[in-house]
Amino acid sequence: MSKTYTTVQGDMWDGIAYGKMGSVSYTDKLIRANQEHAGYYILPAGVILILPDVDTTADDLSALPPWKKVTG
Repeated sequence: MSKTYTTVQGDMWDGIAYGKMGSVSYTDKLIRANQEHAGYYILPAGVILILPDVDTTADDLSALPPWKKVTG
């Protein structure tokens, strides 16, 4: 079952993914679960986000979010 998190001023997607879901690798999954707030880079206080369930046994932890990948 999914949980929720209420933001505080200055929260960012990757920080929430790391602190509440265990890895910045889940940032994309977090944003996809909260599309109505995807336009924010730095979230305002009081936004209630859905924290999607994550499979910690999967290899998802080795994947980097798109903006942290090195390109050619």
